[in-house]
Amino acid sequence: MATKRYADLSFDEVVQKYAQTVTGVCVMRLKSYHDAEDCFQNTFLKLYQYSRPFQDEKHLKAWLIRVAVNECNDFLRRQSRLVPLETFQKETVTLNTDAFDASDALLSLEPKYREVLYLHYIERYKTREIAEILDLNQNTVKTNLKRGREKLRKILGGD
Repeated sequence: MATKRYADLSFDEVVQKYAQTVTGVCVMRLKSYHDAEDCFQNTFLKLYQYSRPFQDEKHLKAWLIRVAVNECNDFLRRQSRLVPLETFQKETVTLNTDAFDASDALLSLEPKYREVLYLHYIERYKTREIAEILDLNQNTVKTNLKRGREKLRKILGGD
């Protein structure tokens, strides 16, 4: 029996090659590594069950990102129906400004800015590609990039 191939890669090769990308997308969306693990697993489970061929690795990567974003959105919808533990156990969070780096600043942004900044600067996607992946208008992506950069500048104290 022949093993299933995804854009000429085995399942293990896909996981190894794109694990960091999927993890990054999930962490940026959910702001929690623990929650991101569930969405990561669901994303690759869906790939394993996926039966249609991919055109190439670029198509495969875009598909994985789109599925990861959808998994995160579904997770957030499910979580919005739950009463957060913080309601019962108030815990104040103080930020240590010495340890406050760019990734902390990025995680503090709203998801719409976090996602486009991550895809643009970390995954190196062009605005047109981000628009396709996130199913947004290209001008919306450009606006979110601009506003996200401005917000990051304010947080990080730069000009």
